[in-house]
Amino acid sequence: MMNGGGMGGMGLMWIFGLLTLVGVIVLVVVLVKAFTSRSSATGGSGASRGTGAGSGRGREILEERYARGELSTDEYRERLRTLEEDGR
Repeated sequence: MMNGGGMGGMGLMWIFGLLTLVGVIVLVVVLVKAFTSRSSATGGSGASRGTGAGSGRGREILEERYARGELSTDEYRERLRTLEEDGR
């Protein structure tokens, strides 16, 4: 009488354990991706933050804002000129 119920319980325990393991792996992958994308968006580990690297990223951001229409042509040129002056 106990053999039938015991085997079903063991099967459910294996499935639950497997699902828990898969969930933990998925959580780790999501966290790693979140942290790596955040660090690359902010400049990474700092190795690329040399002379002129900051102005290069600033120029990229400026170009993106101009492309989205957040800046007029005059504002874009003025800010670009300021970035180039600061980079020297």
